[in-house]
Amino acid sequence: MRLLLPVKECFGRVLGKRVVLIVFAALFVIGMALGIVFIKTPAIYDYHLNRCERFIDSVCFSDRSVFLIFLERIGEHTLILALLLAVGIHPVGLVITPVVVVFRAYTFGGSLAIFFSVYRVTGALIAIAFYLPIHILFDCIFFAAVAISFGRATSFRFHKRCFADLLKDFIILLIFTAIVCLVEMIFLLILFHSVGNIL
Repeated sequence: MRLLLPVKECFGRVLGKRVVLIVFAALFVIGMALGIVFIKTPAIYDYHLNRCERFIDSVCFSDRSVFLIFLERIGEHTLILALLLAVGIHPVGLVITPVVVVFRAYTFGGSLAIFFSVYRVTGALIAIAFYLPIHILFDCIFFAAVAISFGRATSFRFHKRCFADLLKDFIILLIFTAIVCLVEMIFLLILFHSVGNIL
């Protein structure tokens, strides 16, 4: 039970920032809607189409090891997590958070539009059964990081205790990130890859 206390305390601080969570959830919905609405713009369409093609080729229907994909996905999302927590060391850094959240939401909305309009049945399967739920799980973790950063920004001091607390929050959210990546790997095996493609 003692091992769970830091997790409980961490998410207690997240829930203590409900206004921040609501605001960023609203920003996410707006960004996603914009991604869907402006998908027909030529440059934007090509960008999202390339993203979806890379996702399908390198993740869903890749011949590569799912364990390698698992490691790559952890690396990608760890960088975003580290950025969202690091900006909480100073209030000025918080201006980065809406940019990251809106951009992720924008590309999310655009990618969903591409999956349904271009790839039809296959795209709908990928979007509904795989892409959408995994993306939302990652975004929940990132929202938690944003809430923590907003709670920390005004009280952070450059001494050992504050950095230790920052590292603790990072490790906790990183564990949840790894769990989501593991779930993603299992989904890949169930939906797209053969069991022999684990290694």
